[in-house]
Amino acid sequence: MHTLTVLTLDLATAIGLYWIAAGIGLLLSPERMRAMVDDLVRVPGLTYGIGLGVFAIGTAILIPHHVLYDPLSVIVTLLAAIFALEGLLLIAVPQVLVRMAQPFLANARLWAIVSVALGVLMLLAGLTGRADALP
Repeated sequence: MHTLTVLTLDLATAIGLYWIAAGIGLLLSPERMRAMVDDLVRVPGLTYGIGLGVFAIGTAILIPHHVLYDPLSVIVTLLAAIFALEGLLLIAVPQVLVRMAQPFLANARLWAIVSVALGVLMLLAGLTGRADALP
């Protein structure tokens, strides 16, 4: 896959590794997802802290990487925007995200497999892609 910047490839690799780790963790312990959602409801400080962290990560990616030149750069940029928005929602209206997470709890193993599969795709795109100054 060709992309414009090496940063796109590095971010795709990092996102892929994160999704693989999250998916494996969920496959090994699917009840953790329910516990995490329960903790978000029960501990407002945790919810705020996680929201702040997710917003910071999304924003930290968006500041240097707001690139929309090729499919991989669009995916990385959109994911960063989604992370930032998710963080803001966790800070402002956490109950909205908790409600959105409820349907996923019943199929935690399925979502774990999806996470690993998407993670492998992002990892491969990052590791095997090529950055060209001009497409």
